[in-house]
Amino acid sequence: TVRTCHFFHESRSFSLGLAQLCQRPMKKVTSPNRPEDMSLPVPEAKSPGTFQCLGVEGGSSPGSRAQTPDPSDGTAETVRRKSSGIDSPMRRREASICLDDNDETVTKNVEALKGLFNRHLHFTLAQDLMVASSRDFYLSLALTVRDHVMKNWMKTSSVYYAADPKRVYYVSLEFYMGRTLTNTMMALGITSETRKALYQMGLRLEELEELENDAGLGNGGLGRLAACFLDSLATLSIPAVGYGLRYEYGIFRQKIRKGYQEEVPDDWLRYGNPWEVPRPHYSVEIGFYGDVKWLPDGKFRWEHGQIVLAVPYDTPIPGYRNGTVNTMRLWSAKSPNSFDLSYFNHGNYIQAVIDRNLAENITRVLYPNDNVFEGKELRLKQEYFLVSATLQDIIRRYKQVTGVSPSRGGLRTSFEAFPEKAAVQLNDTHPALAIPELMRLLIDVEDVEWGDAWSITTRTFSYTNHTILPEALERWPVSLLERLLPRHLMIIYEINRRHMDYVSAKYPGQPERLASLSCFEDGVEKAVNMAHLAIVGSHAVNGVAALHTEIIKAHTFRHFYDCWPEKFQNKTNGVTPRRWLGLCNPGLSALITDTLGSDVWMVELERLRELTKMIDDPVFLERFKDAKRRNKERLATMLEADYAIHVNINSIFDIHVKRIHEYKRQLLNIFHIITMYNRIKADPKAHFVPRTVIIGGKAAPGYFVAKQIIKLVTSVADVVNTDTDVCGRLKVIFLENYRVSQAEVVIPACDLSEQISTAGTEASGTGNMKFMLNGALTIGTLDGANVEMREQMGPENIYIFGMTVEEVEKLKSDGYDPLKYYEGNAELKRVIDMIRSGHFSPDQPDRFHPLMDTLLVHGDRFCLLADYDAYVKCQDQISKDFEDEDAWMKKCILNVASGGFFSSDRTITDYSENIWGAEPCPVE
Repeated sequence: TVRTCHFFHESRSFSLGLAQLCQRPMKKVTSPNRPEDMSLPVPEAKSPGTFQCLGVEGGSSPGSRAQTPDPSDGTAETVRRKSSGIDSPMRRREASICLDDNDETVTKNVEALKGLFNRHLHFTLAQDLMVASSRDFYLSLALTVRDHVMKNWMKTSSVYYAADPKRVYYVSLEFYMGRTLTNTMMALGITSETRKALYQMGLRLEELEELENDAGLGNGGLGRLAACFLDSLATLSIPAVGYGLRYEYGIFRQKIRKGYQEEVPDDWLRYGNPWEVPRPHYSVEIGFYGDVKWLPDGKFRWEHGQIVLAVPYDTPIPGYRNGTVNTMRLWSAKSPNSFDLSYFNHGNYIQAVIDRNLAENITRVLYPNDNVFEGKELRLKQEYFLVSATLQDIIRRYKQVTGVSPSRGGLRTSFEAFPEKAAVQLNDTHPALAIPELMRLLIDVEDVEWGDAWSITTRTFSYTNHTILPEALERWPVSLLERLLPRHLMIIYEINRRHMDYVSAKYPGQPERLASLSCFEDGVEKAVNMAHLAIVGSHAVNGVAALHTEIIKAHTFRHFYDCWPEKFQNKTNGVTPRRWLGLCNPGLSALITDTLGSDVWMVELERLRELTKMIDDPVFLERFKDAKRRNKERLATMLEADYAIHVNINSIFDIHVKRIHEYKRQLLNIFHIITMYNRIKADPKAHFVPRTVIIGGKAAPGYFVAKQIIKLVTSVADVVNTDTDVCGRLKVIFLENYRVSQAEVVIPACDLSEQISTAGTEASGTGNMKFMLNGALTIGTLDGANVEMREQMGPENIYIFGMTVEEVEKLKSDGYDPLKYYEGNAELKRVIDMIRSGHFSPDQPDRFHPLMDTLLVHGDRFCLLADYDAYVKCQDQISKDFEDEDAWMKKCILNVASGGFFSSDRTITDYSENIWGAEPCPVE
């Protein structure tokens, strides 16, 4: 028996193609990145009303079903939930659905999904099933799922338009979204039905998922945090738009060749992006260069030297099963439609093309982040391009009066209510040029007086600081600003003049205050301190962890805190539990849902506290162990497939994944690996708790030390993994091209999470929260959010080592001598001597001398040697504790149960109530 597809046009060739497809033997999924079927069943999904295409009729043959069980028909691990009756803030239904063949509603939904899938394949992609590729199937699936979003997306826009609520505009140069398909299906509640529909057409969801490129529009934590915040804003029904740049090339793809990192362009748009919708009718012009003219009426006019078009591309951001779909709007740079005809008149066609390309280079590539600010003109262009396009768009939206067409005069003409309708959040200093840009638009374009414009500006903006390292704070040379943005430099000078008048009045007779509070800094070259400008022009400034906020108040921005203590707040970061537990760890999620009686915890993460009462339940403990074991098996399968390395799933999975940087101290981890290796070599027959150390992350292309750290990791791995004395008890693996989709496999499998930055250097971290939420224990310093994690779970459930912030400061003020620690610890000295002697680089013995010189010659800025002994002793205790499996797993359970505080929903609620003043606007 074969299935046939009946379209309204009754295409015979298409029906035959589908029949042939459905006779293909079912292949078992080989991807390790998704389990066979552990997704939660979902609330009833309605098929989009705008598409009435017929689906595939008929059922599968008994023979095919016997060979490959349908993952949704009850033979797989489908969790059957009962209605909880709990009224969550999202007002979504809690009724569960048992997906079996007798469920009429599910059958209709499955048929509708198949109909949409086939329609997109045939009409949108113009592909016949006999020649369609796997990527065509993925694109058809993505468009099918997107269709289910569209109805709610348009309805959300209509609700917002009618209600005219205050909107949040989250402006970030980075949005590290990762993959969209699976996250969207989960948010809509159609994962199981989609899997069933694909199965009936001879396809597997897991295989199609792997064809989606990660949208790597970010370097790491900053961009990933922005993505989590967009998810929470939609889930909390808060009207919001995320504004960023549509980079043609995202964060580079990392290749490891002969142990060295090589960067390969990430052409993530190569096959198109089915999730975005271009909106060329909302394009705006962005000016650069030129001159400023002083007009007879006393006003100024900026005459641009170059015009670039900003074209918006919108991506829907669905909330978790609540009907709300917010928008992420990314701007792409395009040259104006016409060439410069003077070039053609002189026969210089090539120059005309070059000029167009130069304009479009603005959004060509994402800048890698090495935490060292470099004043590159293209970067400044990107920052201004983003904020100018965004603010013009926000003003356009503000002017539109609800229910009245602009053509009929339905425009607001007064900006008095602007701060009551718009809250603009600056994600770090990258968008800080928004402050002088809004002033320019209000004064030069909208004829608002300076005093009123400044009041509007300061009540509109709020600024989040994400860094403590002084070298990472942006400072733009005055000479560059004068050439590229002359009008903005004038405005910044005037902002600073008035600010200095305020400071002088507040602190009479204290001229030293002027320099420390000025937006300008004198040095080799006069520059604008963008963090200072952001503080002056915002009504609220926040850190991203309790410790971080105290540091910026006491040190980084101490003088500003003294001047405006009421501006400073803390907003501890969080992660979305939908992606970072519900999606990436379906086994543990199913156990939590079974235990708590519903999946309401996905939007009320504090409910996880209820798991503490299950800690002594033997059945729950065994199921928890089983979920962890399955996750480790999945990661082990991936490692064997990608690196041809077999790992012991009973070993400690010791994982250290984050950007490669000196302050994150991957080098300290390497020292411990070599220490363990030396101990095994000294006594190969001694008892040793097996350990698999996994390190991953990218180094900025120009960051020599970070690249040397990667080479050292791979060199140590080459020695350790092939030494017969080690006999597999210790394995070292460097993950190539670490990214969001890989993290979704790595994090759930982790036993030990490495969060070992020098105390006082990490602003917050969010990886630590993701590992904690997935049941990993943490070894770390009292840095960033580790401090609050310890408070939430109790000190006995986290492994803290090393110096505190105060102890680091005292050590340095007393005169830190790293050679003292080198000479005073025999194991540490042996480790460093082995590296320096070429033990891990016999082909070039002095290869790692520059890396070791950062410690022994150049002062060991991040105190690796001072913390080494405490780190190794803490690791020894971890090995002992790991051997008591039940006690270890109980600590893991308490970590999960304590994760509720670290939901991005809590963070966004805090922002909304205490900074933005934004209210939910539900979409019924």
